[in-house]
Amino acid sequence: MITQDEVWLISLVGIGLVALAFISVIGQSGKTADAARVTRSAYVIRRWWFLVLVFAGVGIAYATLKPYPIASQRADSQTAQIVDVVGRQWSWQISPAQVKAGIPVEFNVTTADVNHGFAIYAPDDRIVAQTQAMPGYTNRLLHTFTQPGNYRVMCLEYCGLVHHGMVANVEVVAAGKGDPL
Repeated sequence: MITQDEVWLISLVGIGLVALAFISVIGQSGKTADAARVTRSAYVIRRWWFLVLVFAGVGIAYATLKPYPIASQRADSQTAQIVDVVGRQWSWQISPAQVKAGIPVEFNVTTADVNHGFAIYAPDDRIVAQTQAMPGYTNRLLHTFTQPGNYRVMCLEYCGLVHHGMVANVEVVAAGKGDPL
């Protein structure tokens, strides 16, 4: 089942539960009840709903954030290809500017002056990866290129007068047969 279908099913179940709660309240509205019993019952229901929502929130957060391809910023690199990137007003210094397709690449991105948005655009002009470039801090971005080609690097954050000209290239070549995967 694809994610959209799963979300649709979860939404329908949630709507059904809310509808059942409304039907239950409507069904109980004509009956007289002891105020103390109703108050105790309301507190018990609130506690259970609170626990259910906390566990559901933690579960949903874990399930949705776990697959994000965010590299550990403090661990030693296990990547075969490492590219150092330094942003400057108004250029990128990328070393080396050539990587191999099919092998993970670690981009160590920093800046020498102001904040920049480091974005890699595929040959068809869609963003394939991005991170922030910040002075005094190095962000580690992991990406595996699947297709050879000429990928553009552009700044996503307005950084001054010539921001629009802050463009560089990363050439992605096909991996050879003897290259590690």
